[in-house]
Amino acid sequence: MNMETKHRKIIEIVQDKLTCSAHNLDHVFRVYTLCLLLAKYEKDVDLEILIPSALLHDIARVEESQDKTGEFDHAVLGSVIAEDILRNLEYEEDKMEKIKHCIIAHRFRTGNEPNSIEAKILFDSDKLDVIGASGIARTFMLAGQFEQRLTVNEPLNDYLKVNTVENGRLKDVSQHTPFIEYEVKFKKIPDKLYTQKAKEIGKERLNFMEIYFDRLKLEIDGIK
Repeated sequence: MNMETKHRKIIEIVQDKLTCSAHNLDHVFRVYTLCLLLAKYEKDVDLEILIPSALLHDIARVEESQDKTGEFDHAVLGSVIAEDILRNLEYEEDKMEKIKHCIIAHRFRTGNEPNSIEAKILFDSDKLDVIGASGIARTFMLAGQFEQRLTVNEPLNDYLKVNTVENGRLKDVSQHTPFIEYEVKFKKIPDKLYTQKAKEIGKERLNFMEIYFDRLKLEIDGIK
């Protein structure tokens, strides 16, 4: 089975699996496109590792979204699910392990640092898609899906104590808001990226977000 056929079969699996509006196949393809872009600025990138990693990185996102304890980690579970998929597609063991590493290391809170250029590119690409114009759109898609409010009345630190577990993940996504996500996550992203090109893109995207959320707050407060 050639690589193109394997990728096509992975896409079919992912399309059937992902039903979350902000983590659907559109997101996967945006991350895939960003991965290819960032790969052009790095040396010795193995696309046979990077491409399936990008396509499979959110394969367990639905399970995490449905979990009310905050204990499910889609990156960890996703690496397990991906192993079965990759083995059925007859991937070699060494490539399979490298792809699994990319998946398990693609999010902030797993405690698994990306240790390959492919894992770093996937991490950066996934984070870039949550900031900028696309990030704003996805944030409000999630807000609508989970019936979130725009703002909460309690202080930010009080909210975080009640609605997060030790690893920082949310207990109840419905209690979250776009403003909180911007304050506790989006603002930190550019400084956490690994590749130089991603850092450049991230800073530009975050500048746009800052203008948007500042304006939105003024409108909510009735000042604009």
